[in-house]
Amino acid sequence: MPKGSETKRGLLITGLIIAMLFAALDGTIVGTAMPRIVGELGGLSVMAWLTTAYMLSSTTVVPIAGKLADLLGRRVVYLTGIIIFMAASALCGMSQSMTQLIWYRTLQGVGGGIMMPMAMIIIGDLFTGKQRAKWQGVFGAIYGLASVIGPQVGGWIVDSLNWRWVFYINLPVGLLAVVFIALGLKSVRASGPIQFDFGGMITMIIGVVPLLLALTFGGKQYAWGSWQILGMIGVSIISIIAFIRIESKASEAILPMRLFKSRTFSVINGIGFLMSVGMFGAIMFVPLFMQGIVGISASASGTVMTPMMITMIVASIIGGQIVQKIGVRFQMTIGMIIMAVGFILLGTLSMTTTKLIASSYMMVIGLGIGLVMPILTLALQESFPKSELGVVTSSSQFFRQIGGTFGMTILGTVMNYRSDNELSNKLIPVLQQLPAEASGFANKMTAMIHTDPQGLYSMLLDPASLSQIPQAIVEKIVPILKISLVDSLHSVFQIALVFVILGALLTPFLGRIQLTDHKKTEKAVE
Repeated sequence: MPKGSETKRGLLITGLIIAMLFAALDGTIVGTAMPRIVGELGGLSVMAWLTTAYMLSSTTVVPIAGKLADLLGRRVVYLTGIIIFMAASALCGMSQSMTQLIWYRTLQGVGGGIMMPMAMIIIGDLFTGKQRAKWQGVFGAIYGLASVIGPQVGGWIVDSLNWRWVFYINLPVGLLAVVFIALGLKSVRASGPIQFDFGGMITMIIGVVPLLLALTFGGKQYAWGSWQILGMIGVSIISIIAFIRIESKASEAILPMRLFKSRTFSVINGIGFLMSVGMFGAIMFVPLFMQGIVGISASASGTVMTPMMITMIVASIIGGQIVQKIGVRFQMTIGMIIMAVGFILLGTLSMTTTKLIASSYMMVIGLGIGLVMPILTLALQESFPKSELGVVTSSSQFFRQIGGTFGMTILGTVMNYRSDNELSNKLIPVLQQLPAEASGFANKMTAMIHTDPQGLYSMLLDPASLSQIPQAIVEKIVPILKISLVDSLHSVFQIALVFVILGALLTPFLGRIQLTDHKKTEKAVE
């Protein structure tokens, strides 16, 4: 390779790493700054929208970005995404109200959604299949690293400066990424006239956004049977049907329906979806177990996740090295089985479980995720021509994000349902026996059992709230809350295990995928 080409590739990879790291860090850093943001701007009741708005826009734009990358070229799409992300970050930092911040976070999500699949698409362009396996392991590890260091970086920024610098820090870092990527990435676009699939874009947005909103707010802000939730689901179904019909006929479809005829495409995205559904069982609920049962602080419970992220980083890197020796299908099967073993172990958590034991179980799950996650994209890229690299790469990201949202919804519903049953059978009889002067407290607790059972567990996380309750009552209800929490979490981990097993059962249907020694061409790998 000519020296100039090597220099450009080095600049490009540096830019990709910088861009991916600061985009991945954004989510965890912002989460750390939430209390300070609410303290200054108010809006506690809509705080969740800071995360929801970003998630909605970023998830929706991912497949659109992948298609545009195939049509307009990687450079213009990627740089546009970074610039949107930087501009929105500046606006977020200047926000004077929670409403403004939510809208700017939505715009930031558009930039983040464009950036998400681009690094993997460009890696697909630059390297042969065997080289790509190593690099995608490295880039997968960057996401894990962001999860580990994000809270610490966010805490340092908030304590040393103020919460606005959580967003402002993206500007110099983003500018650096723009310079490296602009210098290293050549401008290449599809030949011939460009046709944009506007019908597909509109129907996909109308189909995905109400669905994600329904999954986010169902059973929380609104009952599942309410007209709001049913209405959003109805609009989503109608729009998705229209999307499928449009995509079946469009010449440059965002998500061509013919791709689903490919066994590789359907199986890989099915595995990614199911793995993400189950994965959130660990990510969401293990800290709750550690705080509510083991009794450690919220900050310490975060360290329970660190070993999982570290093993995921290590497994991603090692997996990128060994996949060419053992094969995509075999490594994916092993990874899914290891994940399943991890969830079986989580199902054994008890009142006497220590932080060390919980962390070791999380390391098992992290090992499985690290072996599987990077090669999902690799397998798709090896099976399709370069002209469709953007579409198939972004589809992998899209289905995993949708799976994560489904996971949070399904497992949260399982948690509430089991908690309702457990607390109704064990706690209500105790509440009914409390003295008359405690009837107000008993009635409030009974109502929460049926409407917000998870809210009751917050008592276990907040010693201050327990101190306001007579000790005699605390001694009666706390053991019941802890037992119910353990039993409910067992149900969550069992359901998560089912999804992981379903994903593992799909792996034998994956055809043999041969990693190549040449770069992608217009011809698909058979």
